[in-house]
Amino acid sequence: MDLHLIRHPEVAVAPGTCYGASDVALAAPIDAAVAHLRPLLPTDAALFASPLARAHLLAEALGEPVIDERLREISFGDWELQTYEAIGKAALDRWADDPLDHRPPGGESASEMSARVLAFLNELQAQRQGEAVVIVAHGGPLRVIAGHLLGLPPARWLTLDFAHARLTRIQVETWGTTLKLFNR
Repeated sequence: MDLHLIRHPEVAVAPGTCYGASDVALAAPIDAAVAHLRPLLPTDAALFASPLARAHLLAEALGEPVIDERLREISFGDWELQTYEAIGKAALDRWADDPLDHRPPGGESASEMSARVLAFLNELQAQRQGEAVVIVAHGGPLRVIAGHLLGLPPARWLTLDFAHARLTRIQVETWGTTLKLFNR
């Protein structure tokens, strides 16, 4: 399988604001992102996207995506659209002490988000062997996909970085996984 992972373009959210599953607006029109990405993608790829507008709008500009709920970003529950200052140091410290399993009030943990993303990936691998696939989603789900395919322990997935509106290509072959980064 030849995976093309794309993080959505930058969003119009004030710095220092916690957002995840909130459907926030894009900071700029997607035209430049589409012009940059389209020539890098295979024309015959299956296209999947998160249902959040910041991802599916880009995916729709690139083709006809299958929208999959499992690709949405982690839900921070009551923390959504709050400033980190308003959330408070004590709450953020509890999260930092257990980044995989801490669940913000009304939200989900990184482990819970990972489980739904891996269910998507397992289904994708079973149904799309040998195909090119494009996924337009968010930093969290893309870290899960790449970290899992690279064989990294889940705690290391959090260190992977996906730039906005850029392509990361992963080739999954029977003898291993190759990661190719496109940062143009």
